[in-house]
This record gives sequence, structure tokens and C-alpha cells, in this order.
Amino acid sequence: MKKYSKQEIFSIPNLMGYFRILMIPVFCYLYCTAESTKDYYIAAGVVILSSLTDLFDGVIARRFHMITELGKALDPIADKLTHAALAFCLAVRYPLMWALIALMVIKEGYMGIMGLKYLRVGKKLEGAMWFGKICTAWLFVVLLLLFIIPDLPYRFVNILIGITIAIMVFTLCMYIPVFRKMGKVVEVEGTHSMKGI
Repeated sequence: MKKYSKQEIFSIPNLMGYFRILMIPVFCYLYCTAESTKDYYIAAGVVILSSLTDLFDGVIARRFHMITELGKALDPIADKLTHAALAFCLAVRYPLMWALIALMVIKEGYMGIMGLKYLRVGKKLEGAMWFGKICTAWLFVVLLLLFIIPDLPYRFVNILIGITIAIMVFTLCMYIPVFRKMGKVVEVEGTHSMKGI
């Protein structure tokens, strides 16, 4: 297991990543115990604060040359945990959100399993694909919008969730051939290495 230096662990961008993770139980508690619109706004404020640290940690890391391997792993983990927490909170009010959560589990589970499978043979995705970035951005915008504006009409909320589900299905379908292509590359390289023995 790789050991990280103290400087890397306690770099400003990584501290902001830890902060985002620590904010998750805070906004979950505030949202799930909210009894008025004001309470929902307070919970939304915590989420916005967390989002701002997400925005600035990348800027600081690039501007001051603080990009680290730990940060590269921490940032997407904090993102996914935050998105999942937002979705679970919203599912308390909007039942259709459970369908989106189930799809998130399937998509992230598939991505995780396939990523680990090919990482074992030295292959990995070189960053997120364009459709993955669009899906992540749209998902967060919708979740944040539903958090910030708790009084949206149910029909409109369900439309937003439905669009998000469609985008996520599209993204999953786009990633499947990407991993299949990666698998074929591994097979070809394996065949060539066997011939060289």
C-alpha cells in the first residue's frame, strides 16, 4: 500500500476534501430534521459551502502546484459520497429519487468493478469521458437545485429526476463499449506476450 507524505496528506486542497466529507453528516442531519423552509435553506447553505470548497480545491491545487495522487483519489470519492448523501436526503421527500439511487448504485458498481478489473493488469481510464463529465455535472446541478429550492412542484421535480435517470442510463451504456475495448486491448497484449515466450 502506498504511503503518502505528511505534506501531501495535509495539503490545502486535500484538507478541503476532508472538509467536504465531514460536511456530509451535517447537511444530512439538517435536511432530514428540517421542519420549515428556513431549515431547508440552512441545510442548502451547508451544501453550497461544501460545493465552494470543491470548486476552489482544484483551482488551488493547479495554481500552487499541489496536485497529488492522494488528491486525485480523494476528490472523486468526496464527490460521489456527497452526491449519494444528497440523493438519499431528497428521497425522503421525493419517492422517484429511489429509482435514481438504484441506478447510481448500478452505474458506480459497474464502473468500480470494471475499473478494478483492468487496474490489476495495469490499465485504467485516462480521466473521465465527456459523457461522464456531463452526467456528473447534471446530477449535481439537479440535486443542488432540489436542495436549494424545497418548494418546487412535484411534477417538475419528477421531470428533472426522470431526465437525470435518462442521462445516467445513456452514460452507463456509453461506458460499456469503452470497457469492452479496454478488454480487447488486454487480450491482444496478453496474446502477444504469450507469443514472445
